[in-house]
Amino acid sequence: MSEQLADELEAINSIYGDGTLAPADDSQSPSTYILTLPDEVTTSTLRLQFPPAYPDEPPVVLGTHSSGEHAKRGAAARDLALFRDAVGEVYEPGQVCLFDAIEQVKELIAAVTTAEKEDEKEEEEEEEEEEDGENGKRVSSYDAAAASHDAASSETGGDQLGPEPPWTLSLPHIELKSTFIARCAPVSSPAQAAQYLQHLLASDKRVRAATHNITAWRIRGPNGTSFQDCDDDGETAAGGRLLHLMQLMDLWDTMVVVTRWYGGQKLGPRRFALINGAARDAFVRAGLVEEENKQEGRKKKGGK
Repeated sequence: MSEQLADELEAINSIYGDGTLAPADDSQSPSTYILTLPDEVTTSTLRLQFPPAYPDEPPVVLGTHSSGEHAKRGAAARDLALFRDAVGEVYEPGQVCLFDAIEQVKELIAAVTTAEKEDEKEEEEEEEEEEDGENGKRVSSYDAAAASHDAASSETGGDQLGPEPPWTLSLPHIELKSTFIARCAPVSSPAQAAQYLQHLLASDKRVRAATHNITAWRIRGPNGTSFQDCDDDGETAAGGRLLHLMQLMDLWDTMVVVTRWYGGQKLGPRRFALINGAARDAFVRAGLVEEENKQEGRKKKGGK
């Protein structure tokens, strides 16, 4: 071992920790070493060979020694290629190069890892869009139900948001771990409906983090005018169905928001019945419509 290689071996192990660069026990060549790359970027270890003339000649990167535990498929081969590139970039004849090569490969691996995560995120977003709103964030039924009790808790300051809207909430409707909660409130203008929705999303983090917040409202304006609108919030066609329910029930001057937390299993068309069922429950609890059993009782008393 040359004096320069001995000094570099000591320096690398002092900087990155004992055993970072160590002789290969399974090699008959005394010039073969195992390099453990810094664990903050990878778990890979590489086999290096130093020619007798090093550093007048560059080290030879023989291959991968180990990919480490829980490594992603292909990560070791990626790290091997990046380290070879790093040695090729930093090596200068007559100069030891391992420290510079390690620092260079740390930057390369970090950049590649960031790019891979961004690609994975884009793929997940594309898959969610292709599922027409069926995929989304998962929360427990307990967390979802708890959202119905803490809408008044404000994270951004109640004074800035204005007074709490007079919501009436439905009971949680749960199926296959998906949870639906509806809330309705009286409104007198589209601007007020929009403000109520903004208040809800700003003041309730569980609602804000939900998979969908489907809204609909119908408002009578002056001089015989009327306003009605809806928003699917990614749950295709759900807003229109919610508005249609309000039309069938002849509800005016009110808005409804149905919040869905996706539970991990697709519900298919059944989800629309659950959305409208939660909305109807909120309308009944607000006294906007009568319960079916009361209506049936009145029909029987009338002899019909």
